[in-house]
Amino acid sequence: MSIVKKVEICSVISKCIILQQLMIHIKNKKKNLEATVEEMRNFSFAYIEKYAPSKQQLKTYLLKKYLKTNITSVNKSNISDLINVVLEDLEKTKFINDKFYSNSKAKSLIQRGSSINKIRSYLLSKGINRQYVLKTIDEIKANNEDQDFFSAIKLCKKKRIGPARDENNRPLFYKKDMGILARSGFDFDTSKRVMSLEKNEYLKIINLL
Repeated sequence: MSIVKKVEICSVISKCIILQQLMIHIKNKKKNLEATVEEMRNFSFAYIEKYAPSKQQLKTYLLKKYLKTNITSVNKSNISDLINVVLEDLEKTKFINDKFYSNSKAKSLIQRGSSINKIRSYLLSKGINRQYVLKTIDEIKANNEDQDFFSAIKLCKKKRIGPARDENNRPLFYKKDMGILARSGFDFDTSKRVMSLEKNEYLKIINLL
């Protein structure tokens, strides 16, 4: 066998070895990516079960968890893409649903005496689609056009301000209480209306809420 022929055979063998190693590397990389995605799913399920988060909240949680972790098998630049894959899958299977989150969270906030403005700001801050937020707010107003009035009364009871105070202290804390209502997102007219309630009227409404 000629030297040239031997060189050609060696070259072919070397290429085959390189190709085989490359295929093994690709296969291992695929396995690593699949394992990471599965791990992300498991973390997501645990977080959803505990906190019932919005899509953005879950994404933030996963990003913080994985960008701080040293994962040698996965490039950090791929982490965001993998998280998006997991989130899309969870949306399709209804494990996360921002429309449902928007409505259920709004109901919870109303029970606590939150104003419509505060509810709107909260939902937007959690990354909820503006369209879902607007629809939720419209539904709140449709169910009770005077919702802010009743929510402000709940807040007064919770913080013991305005009509919930002792009658002798109400004039003294009037400006302070108006400020609390304003910072909670209630407009001036609603705040003034609540602050003007007589004690017996306030108690009647509280008993109905």
